[in-house]
Amino acid sequence: MIDHRKLGRELELFHSDPLVGAGLPIWLPAGAAARHAVEVYIREEERRRGYQHVYSPPLAKREMYERSGHLAKFDDDMFPAMADGEEELMLRPSICPHHAMVFKARGRSFRDLPLRVAELGAMFRAERSGVLSGLSRVRAISLNDAHTFCALDQVGGEVADILALMGKAHAALGFVPAGFRLSLRGPSGKYLGAAADWDLAEGLLRQALVEADVPFVEIAGEAAFYGPKIDVQIVDSSGRELSLATVQVDFHQPAQFDLSYVDSDGQRRCPVMVHRSIIGSFERLFAHLIEVHKGAFPVWYAPVQVIVAPIGQEQADAAARFARHCVESGLRAEAAFDGSLGSRVRDATMRRVPYIAVIGAREAEAGEVSLRLRDGRELSPQPAAEALALIREVADSRSLSLLTR
Repeated sequence: MIDHRKLGRELELFHSDPLVGAGLPIWLPAGAAARHAVEVYIREEERRRGYQHVYSPPLAKREMYERSGHLAKFDDDMFPAMADGEEELMLRPSICPHHAMVFKARGRSFRDLPLRVAELGAMFRAERSGVLSGLSRVRAISLNDAHTFCALDQVGGEVADILALMGKAHAALGFVPAGFRLSLRGPSGKYLGAAADWDLAEGLLRQALVEADVPFVEIAGEAAFYGPKIDVQIVDSSGRELSLATVQVDFHQPAQFDLSYVDSDGQRRCPVMVHRSIIGSFERLFAHLIEVHKGAFPVWYAPVQVIVAPIGQEQADAAARFARHCVESGLRAEAAFDGSLGSRVRDATMRRVPYIAVIGAREAEAGEVSLRLRDGRELSPQPAAEALALIREVADSRSLSLLTR
């Protein structure tokens, strides 16, 4: 497996600059295009499952994190507070307190539950410089995050649905997790909340894994300070195991923020907060995807999906026209005019572009293109509209293959 840091530089997916700072990568155009395609996909999958998307600021008053427990239990991983008059603001290490405020924005009843709140949000961790590594360990994190506020009897169904969505998304992205881990309390005193709540939360997650028929291991001491969690594990090019996606059950923070809803019997009750991230942070996700696919991403999120290469200058107009039609149809396409045909094909191959559309005199006259696939296959000349439809079909189906038929 190739180290994503080397390949990411070669493919110009991301860049790190000492003037910006360690652990603060910049997504270059190619990496940003791939990331955006995945953002659109996961947001739509969430929308279809009843998630409501929000935007929240990446910082808050110190009091927010005192209330949530992050400051007491997580302060070593937080950046120092910034003075704001007589108050202090802090970069958030987690998005969950802000989503608690979304729930609290108005009165809630049992009819509102489950309330699923999702966001692609920024958060920050004061990681030590020695542990920073490319995209896999950073200080500025873009997290696919969501929190479901629900009644106790809804927790099992929510976790089951989350596990199913994880399976679908990971398959579409083209990777298989290394394993699942049930992260439980350990003997330390870092855990907040009543023991009975912890027992219940751990039991709910364990039952969900068993019912989903997902093999897992139980690891004591790896829980979050507010609750146990299921961690989806991956392995990087150095053989290190990392957590990517997660689902957590939390009784602590809803109580800390005085969250409540009116139940069907008219009584006020505290909701359960189910934290989840289907694909984790986009930084760690793409570190893994770069290594798994060796930079040759599936067509649907490849940075450039089609390179159009005219054989001669006489076919330049036809090439520009086909590239424009590709772009207008929603594909990411470029026309390549400079250098020999061989050099342009080699450049597209090195960039892992899935399709090279070659247009010579015969193709231009007949309104056709000849497709060369990234894996070395070459297709017979076909009408330009059919070639475009072929590529569009592969991209729209999110196939892991270059041809669907």
